[in-house]
Amino acid sequence: MSDSALMLLTEPETSHQSESTSPLIEDVNNLYDKIASRAFEIYEGNGRLFGLDVADWLQAEAEFLHPLHIAVAETPEAVTIRADVPGFKEEDLQIKVEPRRVTITGKRETKKESCNKKIVYSESCADQILRVVDLPAAVDTKNAKTTVKDGVLELDLSKAGSEKA
Repeated sequence: MSDSALMLLTEPETSHQSESTSPLIEDVNNLYDKIASRAFEIYEGNGRLFGLDVADWLQAEAEFLHPLHIAVAETPEAVTIRADVPGFKEEDLQIKVEPRRVTITGKRETKKESCNKKIVYSESCADQILRVVDLPAAVDTKNAKTTVKDGVLELDLSKAGSEKA
């Protein structure tokens, strides 16, 4: 595991939800509110047509979140998660490991360039990621190892003692 700025949060296996909300949960809640608000704007813009709520939500989500493609692999001793995070540096990512779940969030800064040219065609990509992965087995949250190399995040998680048997 690299000792750089990648933030890895682990939660004890017997933890209880505290009264104060963690910054990660606040960020996720704020993002959810933004997506919900945008989905409602899309719904209204489409003439308040019923039956398109999922499509409206997915369109709004795509405006805020970069797609995060993942692969989860399991061995008798461990669970490994590989996620494509192109353009995200270690310091842009935050990972929360729970016994049966991993949450990956990140936000990258983009540079705006001024141009005197007439734009004929332009594509943009969201600069934020959020992915919650339910794990196939309970893991030891204290022994998580992470690396980011060539736009790929790899997270190695040892299974909890009872899962090895």
